[in-house]
Amino acid sequence: MEFTQALLRFFQTGGPFMYPIALVLVIGLAMVVERWIFLSRAKSANRRAYLQVLPLLQKRSYQNVLQLARDNDAAMGRIAAAGINTLQFAKREENIALAIEEGILEAVPRLEKRTNYLATLANIATLLGLLGTIMGLIAAFTAVAAADPAEKATMLSTSISVAMNTTAFGLISAIPLLLFNSMLQNKTNEIVDSLQMAGVKFLNLLTMGRPQKTEQQRAVNA
Repeated sequence: MEFTQALLRFFQTGGPFMYPIALVLVIGLAMVVERWIFLSRAKSANRRAYLQVLPLLQKRSYQNVLQLARDNDAAMGRIAAAGINTLQFAKREENIALAIEEGILEAVPRLEKRTNYLATLANIATLLGLLGTIMGLIAAFTAVAAADPAEKATMLSTSISVAMNTTAFGLISAIPLLLFNSMLQNKTNEIVDSLQMAGVKFLNLLTMGRPQKTEQQRAVNA
């Protein structure tokens, strides 16, 4: 109870800049929750899709893979489908590899969406805190200039203490946002790495058994 009252008093005495900093913090935390849920679901969906696609590719059951990709929104299925669709008319293995890589690149923006905004919000919170402190100091010195000389020291120290609240709150908001930004980026990188490793696995399975062209045949087809 005392902690809540102290926190409320800290917020109230910080001045008007405490409110935009709080708004930035709320937006950032909402973004963190949304991205964490999205990435967790994407990671789980890709894992399930991989476990379903891999045995189908090993059996060369390509139609089942395409049907799975149509019924499932997981990026793993779309990557496999891209390779299979290119396999039907590709003359070179490089074309299949490029199709799989294109599927991976299409999935990356959805995974990285809005995550980079957290660092921006952290910087905004810090700058708002500094701006609030500067504005508070300006107001404090203006008020002290017209005050009684005996009260100047007390008023100045109190005003400075209040003005520093915005800087403290800005840092309190920025630090966790930066931490969450790093965590989300690591989670995103794990998913992207898994897609790239799966893409290599899919490419090997799709090209396994294909007749290898000689350099002369490649030159003729080029």
